[in-house]
This record gives sequence, C-alpha cells and structure tokens, in this order.
Amino acid sequence: MTTQLHEKITTRHRERHAYVYVRQSTPHQVHHHLESQRNQYALVQRAIDLGWPAARVHVIDADLGQSGQDSQRPGFQELVTAVSLGRVGLIVAYEASRLARNNTDWYTLLDIATVVGTLLADTEGVYDPCQYNDRLLLGLRGLLSEAELHVLRLRMDAGRQRQIACGTYRQTLPTGLIRLDDGHVIKDPDRQIQHTLELVFARFATLGSCHKVMRSLRDDGILLPRRQLSGMQAGQVRWCKPTPAALGEILHNPAYAGAFVYGRRALEPQQRPGKRRRVQRPMEDWQAVHQEVYPAYVSWEQFLVNQARLADNASSFARRARGVPRQGQALLAGLVLCGHCGYQMRVVYKPRLRYACQAMAATYGAASCVHVNGSSIDDAVAEAFLAALAPAELDLLAAVVAAQHADHARLTQHYADQTARAQYEAARARRQYEAVDPLCSAQCYVA
Repeated sequence: MTTQLHEKITTRHRERHAYVYVRQSTPHQVHHHLESQRNQYALVQRAIDLGWPAARVHVIDADLGQSGQDSQRPGFQELVTAVSLGRVGLIVAYEASRLARNNTDWYTLLDIATVVGTLLADTEGVYDPCQYNDRLLLGLRGLLSEAELHVLRLRMDAGRQRQIACGTYRQTLPTGLIRLDDGHVIKDPDRQIQHTLELVFARFATLGSCHKVMRSLRDDGILLPRRQLSGMQAGQVRWCKPTPAALGEILHNPAYAGAFVYGRRALEPQQRPGKRRRVQRPMEDWQAVHQEVYPAYVSWEQFLVNQARLADNASSFARRARGVPRQGQALLAGLVLCGHCGYQMRVVYKPRLRYACQAMAATYGAASCVHVNGSSIDDAVAEAFLAALAPAELDLLAAVVAAQHADHARLTQHYADQTARAQYEAARARRQYEAVDPLCSAQCYVA
C-alpha cells in the first residue's frame, strides 16, 4: 500500500502546496465537538508524513460552523481557487462530507483537480482523480455523503412530525409567553407585559379594527412589548410604538389563545426560482391544532371571533366582505351590500348621498347594478334601529358604562405598571452607579 501511495505522489505534486480543509456544520459543533476539530487539525501531520514540508502545508478553517450545502463558503471557494490556479498538489480532508454535502460542489472540485492533477487524501488513503478507479471511488463517496444528509434530514423530519402530532414541538413563542428549562410554558412574569396584551385584546373586542386600536393606544401613550429574538439585545424586551403590523401579529397568533398550531404559513405555490416567499394558509389547512397547551390571554372562542372579524374587515370589491365602518356622513358606509351581485357598494357624496354598486363594472366591464338614494335608506335604518333598541336602552347603557369602567381600570393599571417599572429601573441604575463610582467606593472604604 505504501508503494502504491508513493507511486501516486510524485515530485511534481510535492513541489506544490498541500491544503488541509477543516469544517464543522454548526456553531454548536464548533463549541462542543472539540475532538472532531482536533482530528481534522491533526491532518497537518498526515500531509507531512506524505512528504510535504511543514512550510508548504496550509490549513483552511474559515468554514467552521457552516453547512456543507452552503454555496457561499469562503474557505471552500479559496480552496477551489487555489486548485484552479495549479497551486495545490494535495487536498487533505477528514472525509468527503467535510468538503461538500452536495454533488455540485463535489464534482466541480473533482473536475478541476483532474485537469490540474491535484490529489485528494483522507485518513485512509490517497486518491488520484485522473485514475478511473480512484475517480469512481471518489464519486461514490460524494454520492453517499449527499445521501447520508438526506437520510439524516428524513430522520429529523420524522421526529419533528411526531412532536407536532403530540403538540410538544418547541416552536418560537410570542412576547408574553416564556418557556422554562423543563419545557413548561408560562405567562411572562412581567405584569406590565400581561396587562398590555390583555388591553390590546379588550380594545379590539370593543373597537373592532387594528387601526382603531392603534389610534386609541397612540392617544393613550401606550407602547407594545416586543422580546428580541436575536442580535445584541436577544432576550430583552423593547417597548415600541403600536403599528398595524404589530397588532396584527398579536391578534392573529393562536398561541395567545393557548393553542399550539403548526403550519400557519407555507411557501407560495407559484413562486419564482430563487424566491422563498411564505404566505398565510387558511385555518382549515393548518397541519396541527392543539388547544389548551399554553396559558391563554384570550379564549379560543374569542380568538375565532377575532379572526372572523379581521377577515371581514379586509373589504374588497372582488370578494364578499362587510369591511370596517368608514368615516363620513353615510350611516352604512362600508356595510351595505348589493342585492343583485352581493358585492360591497360604494358611497357617492356628489351631487347627493347615494349608494352605488360598481363591482361588476370594475371587474368584468359590465353595467352597474344599482344606484339608490342614501338619505332615505339611512333614515329607514336609523328609525328601525331606534325602535328595536328602545326596550333595552337601560341594559345597553349599563353594558356600555361597565365596558368603559373596565377599560379605564385597565388603563389605570397600565400607567401604574409603567410607574413601577420606571421606579425599579431608576433604583437599579442608582445601585449600579454607586457600585462602580470611585468616589462612592472611596467613601465606603474610609468608613
């Protein structure tokens, strides 16, 4: 075997450099799988034993913590470039999977090595891609490396699917829910975060739209909590101005209703190559729904009511939806539907108030369905409403007053939480300052 190795390695190979390629797939492996690193760095001695001077043995470890499927590995690109320029006589790697996990990168390297006459080596032997038997063996190793990754992925997917079916899969939790070390999920111990989320759901139940809730929170000076998931402030809570997007994330998230849900988003079916845009899936297409898994801020029944109301708010002339009541003198703005086609009718104020259906004309170029006088319809609706309301006026007034008192109590609690947080942070900042201030330290030392 030694004779065969020396027959493959010639003086022309040793005149060039030997490159040792070191890679691990994830940062976790880099920090905890130290023995694998030692084994790969020990390949430097392998190159020296094969006849390369230590000065001409180079180690490429720029790809530590990167997957072998990543096409943007700078270390691998450096290796391919050096091979292409004819500088490399020998490539040493622990195994084929360290160099690549896909056949595209693997065969590209083999093709270039065949052209320039570069050898490949691992812990078991030296291979010349110019020789048919060695190239066949290297090709099989690359194929097995890619197949191994596919099998590992299938195994992990199967395990994840079992956890999803049981509702035990550890998905990312929204702000307001915290997972303990034992896997148990609780509400955030910060009472201000809890009260703010409860206030959002209560305001939406009263006002009925994200924009109205946003404006009411803005007018009351209320900020929304957001726990940072990455970056320098990972794990910390930031208080941000309310936006429709932030409120939509809260109102649409079933975790706040105590439910474990998987499969709310999916890749767009007709996406362009290279684009991985995710779209929302309808509730009936969700892969798994397990209720009463997390502590709830709102009941599941109220969550379903909220989803129906949010869907109804998204008014469009291309679909049948009620929409949010709009501003303007028209009583039924955004509420009235055409009796002919069923689509939402527009409000026209000039030259007089009218309700007009132009959906079929705008969509299909057909004639307008109907134009009706708005004032007479509003008067009839107002009269019927007041007639139906008269027997229950006192009960309705009591319910409205109770709702106002409850909202005022929540707002008062929110301001109290803000004051308590500010006092706590001020006291903590003072203790930290006194702990590091030289003058305070000197006074304490003298005392």
